[in-house]
Parts: sequence; C-alpha cells; structure tokens
Amino acid sequence: MSSHQFGVLLISGRLPHQDNYALNLRAAPRCTLVGLTDEKDVPPERAQLNKQFADDLDIPYLPDLDEALARDDVHVVSICADPERRGRIAARCADAGKHVYVDKPMTPYLSHADAVVTAVERAGVRSQMFSSNHQPWVAQALQVVQSGELGELTAIHVDNLFAKGPNGTAALGAPRQAVYPPVISNFVDAKAELYAIGVYALGFVCLISGRAVETVFGSTANYFFEAHQRRNMEDFGFLSLTLEGGLTATITGGRIGWSSHPAGGSNQIHLIGTKGSLFLSANRPSLEIHNADAPWTPPEIHPRDPMGFWRTTQEEVRGQPKRTLAPLSNALEGRTDASYFIDCIVEERESGMNARQAAYLTEILLAGYKSAAEGQIVKMPLARDGDHAQATQA
Repeated sequence: MSSHQFGVLLISGRLPHQDNYALNLRAAPRCTLVGLTDEKDVPPERAQLNKQFADDLDIPYLPDLDEALARDDVHVVSICADPERRGRIAARCADAGKHVYVDKPMTPYLSHADAVVTAVERAGVRSQMFSSNHQPWVAQALQVVQSGELGELTAIHVDNLFAKGPNGTAALGAPRQAVYPPVISNFVDAKAELYAIGVYALGFVCLISGRAVETVFGSTANYFFEAHQRRNMEDFGFLSLTLEGGLTATITGGRIGWSSHPAGGSNQIHLIGTKGSLFLSANRPSLEIHNADAPWTPPEIHPRDPMGFWRTTQEEVRGQPKRTLAPLSNALEGRTDASYFIDCIVEERESGMNARQAAYLTEILLAGYKSAAEGQIVKMPLARDGDHAQATQA
C-alpha cells in the first residue's frame, strides 16, 4: 500500500448514514471502496439493504465481516451498523488492524465504548467518530475563544434541533417518564433524539471548552411526534453541565418537525465570557427569499423512513429543499469529516474526535439519561458496573 492510498471497507449500508459517508470517502482522491460487508448473521432485511447499496455503488457485497477484515486491501473501515452493534464491530475492526471511522454516537454501552478505546490504542490504529466539529461556524467559535477576545469563558449554550418529520402529532397531556437504562435503537419511525442529535452539541462543548465535565443534569420529553411517544423514546432532550473551573454549559438536542423552521433547524452556539459574548449559527449569514413560488410542503411519507432520517429514501420521494431561507455557505472546499480523518491517518496524528473522545461523549449522554430518570444531578465519571443502556431490536 502506498502511504497515501487506502482501501475502504463499508460496514452496513443504506438507511443509516453510510450513504453519505460512502460518497464522501469515494470522492476522496486517496481512497478506493473495495466492498461492503456486515456481520454474517444480520436479519434478511438488513442483508438485502446491504446488497442493494453495494450494487448502487458497484462494489462487491462480502457477507462475512471476519473474512472481509482479513483482506490485505482493506485499510480503513466505515462503520454504520445499528447502534446496538456499532461498538462491538468497531473493536473487532481495530483488533484486525484497520483504521476505524464510525457513525455517531459510537455506542450506547459504556463497556463497548471502553472496549473500542482499548482495541484502538492497543492496535495503534487511527479512529474517528463522525461529528459536526469541523463545520466552519464551529471552528469560528473555537477560534474566537482561543483568541481571548471574550475573556475567560463562563457559559456555553448550544441548540441542535433538526427540522424533520411530521410534527404536531404527540399527545402533550401525557408527559413522558424517562427510564434508565434508556432504550437506544433505530426504529424505522423513531430514534432517541438526545442520543442521536445531542451528541453533536456535546462535541461542540467539549471542543470549545477543552474542559472535563464534572456534573450532569438532564431532562427528556415528547413534544412533537406520536411515533416517539409510542416507542417511549424522547424527541427532545436538555442537558445542564458543570465543567472544570466552574464553567456552565447547556445543550438542547432533538427533532422538531419539517414545518418548524425555514431551513434545516435551529443549530447555534451562544458563548459568554468575562469580556464579551458571541452568537454563531449554521444558518447565518443567510438570504431571505421572497418570490412567486408555491409554498414549500413536506415530502411524501416514505414507508421505510417516515421521519425523513436518510438521504436515499428522501430522494426516492423527491423531497424538495426549502427555498425561503438560504444559508450562505462558507465551508472549506472539499473538506468533509471523512477527508479530515484520512488526513489524520496520512499525517499520523490523532483525530480530535477519536475513540477516546467518542467514548467520553457516550458517558456524558448516559449520565444525562440517568439524571432524567432519577431527577437528580449525576456526577462524572459513571461507575463501570456493567452496561448502562439497553437496546430494543427494531
């Protein structure tokens, strides 16, 4: 293998975010997709989706994960298996000597998170969990904090609220009772949204502050979706954190419905320091567009993806972009999260969202779920007394 050429093995595909990661990795000049694989005992529907996605990409489907990992032409793996399986697969890949790129969050289990960290560090491979930490508006927030312009940072607030799904269907008179361990699974019509979306906001807080979390207070609820209520999974969550040095951080994470926002959702950061404050948004700067076009309407409901989770299913129902608010992109050209990871491998440096950091975000999230269920502040770190999450197979 040339030091700058990598064979990439996809693990699980279609309906998870592999459809995005695969295209970004295929577009990277130093990468070649060599195949798609999964655990050999996956359910028939998952195997069918894997084969279909491999055919879409014109790459071979390799039905046995262990055999695929034994190939000499595999150097990097992109893991998008179900949340329940993600951690154990990542550890197996690291043990096989492969660089590990994994969907977010890395795992809902503390024991699996610790096992991935151990395997990655023992094998000496590079690792990265997908995040939004490399988006320009987040990088700008970090740059301003590091410049000292705000003085000493005293508070952070982050909103990550995704405008997808048929909103307005939850029964607001039936408040949800949080449970711990939480139910973490990707149902066709619901996800645990503090887990799935709040992880982005936590990544921002840890990146910008550079400090450890000492205590966590959390709350989870159902405001928007009947499916989440029926599955007993929150569509909205809130965390209040105290960090080293007395820094306070709060985050919201959730899914708020297609019609709740003129663009992709409320994704923003507030920073307060002793000398000043700063507000940054993924939707600013932007243009408001007023014309004679017909009003935007939500896409047709896809039976395999009624919440609009996945890119490929939304393409099938021809979902149209919203056109009344147009954020002005200042993204670094050609710089995706995947290409950042490939740079880390080439330059032999750790990713800022490596397995250890990803495991830490799992621990903070689980502390939040524990707090929401018990109604009490939870101290970090969590005790290592077995798995702190349960999964219900969809």
